[in-house]
Amino acid sequence: MKLEKLLTKKGAIFFAVFTILAYISMEFNFSTLLGMPEGQNQTFTFFQFMGPVAGGFLGAGIGVFAVLFAELINFILVGKETSIINVLRLLPMLFGAYYFAKNRERLLTDKLSVLIPILCMGLFILNPLAQNGWFYSLFWLIPVIAKFLPDRLFLRSLGATFIAHGVGTVVWIYSLSFIGTGVFPFEFWTMLMPVAFTERILFATGILVTYIAFNTILSKVDSLNIINLKSIITIEEKYAISTKSD
Repeated sequence: MKLEKLLTKKGAIFFAVFTILAYISMEFNFSTLLGMPEGQNQTFTFFQFMGPVAGGFLGAGIGVFAVLFAELINFILVGKETSIINVLRLLPMLFGAYYFAKNRERLLTDKLSVLIPILCMGLFILNPLAQNGWFYSLFWLIPVIAKFLPDRLFLRSLGATFIAHGVGTVVWIYSLSFIGTGVFPFEFWTMLMPVAFTERILFATGILVTYIAFNTILSKVDSLNIINLKSIITIEEKYAISTKSD
């Protein structure tokens, strides 16, 4: 979606609906974030599925803005403290939405989607708390490798959730450094790896299913000729489940 489309009445309505759905998805917990200090419980929500999908339908710019807008609404309504750490925690899903939108650009034509995971790796390895778990950052090669493979929806979803994971982990590890947490042992990282991998596979599957579901619904609505959705958003019909009979 381009800015001029967003400024139309139909574009604004669709943007608002999608933002509301994204906000609602934040209200349902999916899993608990491991490694947080005592008293600072953090959870993953179904927003992990909805966030990247915004980029697929709305494009990189407007999609990222929709995700940020939904996060800011949640931030205000929940009454979170306005701190640097809490603001930085808004970043992971923004990059997830960006990656999902830009995945159609292969190789190094989309340099940011390659540079961000590499930067996350560097920042993670340089942090003293992660000195025993440098290998954990190898997860973030997945979004890079996906850029050099054929465009597949699962790879796109996997890359999006792992780039969000990379940004989120860097924010997390540096926030722990700020409050003076001790170095994590080697065993912590080896224990965390299969948990994180399984979690991200589930997130990628959730993104894939959500994207297919929305493409199917929106493609059906568009075929009714009530509203020309394709003039407002991107619908990938190859990922829509056909309901036509032979």
